[in-house]
Amino acid sequence: MNLLLVVATNEEAPSTPVPPEHAVGQHHISILVTGAGMVATAYALGRHLSQHQYDLVINLGIAGALCRSLSIGDIVYVNEDCFIELGAEDGDQFLSIDMLGFGQSRYKAIPNSTALQFIHELPEVSGITVNKVHGSEHSIALLRQRTDAKVESMEGAAFYYSCHQANQPCVQLRAISNYVERRNKAAWDIGKAIQSLHEFLHRRLAR
Repeated sequence: MNLLLVVATNEEAPSTPVPPEHAVGQHHISILVTGAGMVATAYALGRHLSQHQYDLVINLGIAGALCRSLSIGDIVYVNEDCFIELGAEDGDQFLSIDMLGFGQSRYKAIPNSTALQFIHELPEVSGITVNKVHGSEHSIALLRQRTDAKVESMEGAAFYYSCHQANQPCVQLRAISNYVERRNKAAWDIGKAIQSLHEFLHRRLAR
């Protein structure tokens, strides 16, 4: 199978297989490092998919958990993601891009038979994509009034958007690195999350 692994940073890219291309068992692996954030992701992935087609594109990354039912290092399958900030304010009310009639804020995975090898038995969660990671009690409280999503990232919805535009099968897998709370880097464990993500990927590729 011809697979593309999409990561925001070099740290999130698996060390083996070695970027940018490698063969693992029955899989031919390519890796695309887009840069952090939704703009960099949409541009880099959209450009790449205009020139290449894959059996499956997988977004690998870390995420903040919006609920305590997830533990640091857990791997989740984000089956739907949302541009949570895309819209307008009307006083205290937020109007999404959907409500304004200018576009779509939610995008789902496009799984296929190849994807089942990677998402089988993983917890399925919804996610939100942000330009500004939430780190204040006030903004988090307002966020919880608007969504029941379980994870937060800076790229997920942009990844799904780009794959939808290219009609490309895709799934998003993320490892929990922190909880969405008042900013406290001492409680983060990015290293554990990335290690957990890479170990999971290698186990699934070896099947």
